[in-house]
Amino acid sequence: MNYNDQPDMVNKPPHYQTITGPQPIDIIEQFNLSFHTGNAIKYILRANRKGNEREDLEKAIWYLKRHINNKL
Repeated sequence: MNYNDQPDMVNKPPHYQTITGPQPIDIIEQFNLSFHTGNAIKYILRANRKGNEREDLEKAIWYLKRHINNKL
């Protein structure tokens, strides 16, 4: 396998790719989301794509709670 056959883990990591849709960063930027909300979206969208769905969903909740406690 040469360098070009390897996934681009910086610009297009496979766990953030959808078949036809945008990457999480595209959604975060389009909706101008805060750091905490953006990270929650990121963890929700990639849940179960890196092997531990529960952990990703709990991390999303953690970010949302932090946003609520710090901003609202």
